[in-house]
Amino acid sequence: MARMAPHDPVAPRLAALAALLADETRASFCLALLDGRAWTAGELARYASVAPSTASEHLGKLIAGGLLTEERQGRHRYVRLADERAAHLVEDLAAGAAPGDAERPQTLRAASTSSALARGRTCYDHLAGRIGIAIADAMTVRGLLRQDTGFALTDPGLGWFAELGIGLDTRTRRPLVRSCLDWTERRPHLAGAAGAALCRRALEAGWCVRIGSGRAVKATGDGERALHELLGIVPETIR
Repeated sequence: MARMAPHDPVAPRLAALAALLADETRASFCLALLDGRAWTAGELARYASVAPSTASEHLGKLIAGGLLTEERQGRHRYVRLADERAAHLVEDLAAGAAPGDAERPQTLRAASTSSALARGRTCYDHLAGRIGIAIADAMTVRGLLRQDTGFALTDPGLGWFAELGIGLDTRTRRPLVRSCLDWTERRPHLAGAAGAALCRRALEAGWCVRIGSGRAVKATGDGERALHELLGIVPETIR
């Protein structure tokens, strides 16, 4: 009897990775950590409405699987997404699992949260939602960003960042720019080192502020004026 050809060696690793996110509690943790910040195990337990011991067990699996990393400070254990690749994996899967137009939030609180996230949020360390899409589109219209052959900053785009005093670290292995599929808009927004730097400037300059303790952000009055002056973004489109 002829022997079967060996299966793809990547298959077991892919199956193990899929199993990590096949649990609703672990998936909930990863979605929460898309805000780019470090959370304690207790905070994540309360977020997912599970017991601390249950949260600790799930976090151990996510850390062992390479999706999360941890650090300890005194009695506290902090966890965060391992890196940008882990964040993109979670966001891309969320885009595929996003509810269709026919599905509506069941409560007023859920509807408010969904609306806030769709308007603007952080996706790991860059801006997403309508705000992120508006920025990517405006940069493209002005010739600062190319989307026709993948995301790439043009020379004027590099100059635009320099004029704003936003430093771009090109010495790391992280891509300068890359597209990230937006799970609410179903279109790509700006990620990579440039996306992270722009998000950092937006938060530091007060152009955007966080809403509560989640990922949602909104543009301030100063932010609306700055984005209109810099990129011609109409304020009503990001409210």
